[in-house]
Amino acid sequence: MASSRDDFIIAIRSAFLKKSTQQKFSLLTLVSISIAIIILSSLELKAIKYLKIGINEIVYRSSFVVSIPENFLKDTFIEISDYTTFFKDYKKKKDELSDLKSKNIFSEITQYENKELKELINDYVSSSDKILAKIIVDHDSPFLKSIIINKGSKDNIVIGTNIYDQSYLVGRVIEVNYKTSRVLLLSDLNSNVPVTIAPQNIQAIITGSGDTSATIKYIKDGVLDNFTDKSIVYTSGTGAIFKSGIPIGKVKIVENDDLKSYLVDFYSDFSQLKYVFAEIITKTDIKKTDQEISSNQKTPIDAKLKILEDELAIIEQSNLKFKNENESLKSQINDLNNRLISFENENEIQKEKIKQFNIDTDELEFLRLNLIYSRKCQSRKLFSTGFEVGTPEYKKCILNKGKKND
Repeated sequence: MASSRDDFIIAIRSAFLKKSTQQKFSLLTLVSISIAIIILSSLELKAIKYLKIGINEIVYRSSFVVSIPENFLKDTFIEISDYTTFFKDYKKKKDELSDLKSKNIFSEITQYENKELKELINDYVSSSDKILAKIIVDHDSPFLKSIIINKGSKDNIVIGTNIYDQSYLVGRVIEVNYKTSRVLLLSDLNSNVPVTIAPQNIQAIITGSGDTSATIKYIKDGVLDNFTDKSIVYTSGTGAIFKSGIPIGKVKIVENDDLKSYLVDFYSDFSQLKYVFAEIITKTDIKKTDQEISSNQKTPIDAKLKILEDELAIIEQSNLKFKNENESLKSQINDLNNRLISFENENEIQKEKIKQFNIDTDELEFLRLNLIYSRKCQSRKLFSTGFEVGTPEYKKCILNKGKKND
């Protein structure tokens, strides 16, 4: 009994020794093949070069084929994400467009009402047009702040024409020639402009100080304390010298010890002006018909009815615009809905492709396992415990890698 056990142990040891020898031989063989390949590749033989190209081509093609499903899923996800982002942006832009259109309609109605009220007050309608002028001479001295522009009487420039830097007031014309004009800047010591200071709604007059700011004058005591750095200054239109509502600058508070001085810091830098705009104002007399003359003699109730009728016409015109815009928005919504349906159909098709790809992958896995474990799961003998090929039990056994009881 003891001798048989010793023979068994000796047999196991010899088997392990043989296996170790085989492993050492396999490792040595791989190292030799690697060294041989490195040496052959360094020689740059034509056959080796073609072999390397063929191997690289096979690897690249295999990588491309393997990456097709991954790229397909990735592209599908990106398209769905882009569509979701596009739809959200569309809804946001639609709300913003609706808000801007409502503000635009309100602005148009206000302009119409303003024009009608001016026509009721005056016998003329004024219109303005700005022309671009170039500064050709800049008189800069402690006492004189003026410029010469290349526009004159031939361009309908008159004394008192307002001069702008974009939309900011910078001065007014005081001398006109045929092709040139002199402009007195707001910073000149002789410049006096009636202004309104908001939001306090205080009337005052600002006078140029010879530099980049102006001083506030002719204002009641105690009112200056209400001003802040956020107070803005614009023309009041008093005296009909300047048109009302033109921005000039903002209030600047300067503190020296216990004293506070309130100045106006101009929006424009007069020392950097190269081009300015001259505002040409034309007045058109309103020709009154006999019917309008007779209507002026009507009662205030008739005048109010006339204003209400005009407002009704404006509202009807606005409603027509809203209706046209509504139809346009409906057509846009229909187009977007059609695109949404198209995207959904494409999404369903892509889902079916993904599902079919998963089925094909499972089938390929089953075929691979069937080659390995078919002998374990298939019933070949009369008393074998395997399953018949094609049955669900047989397929389950193959997927379980030959395990029949799982």
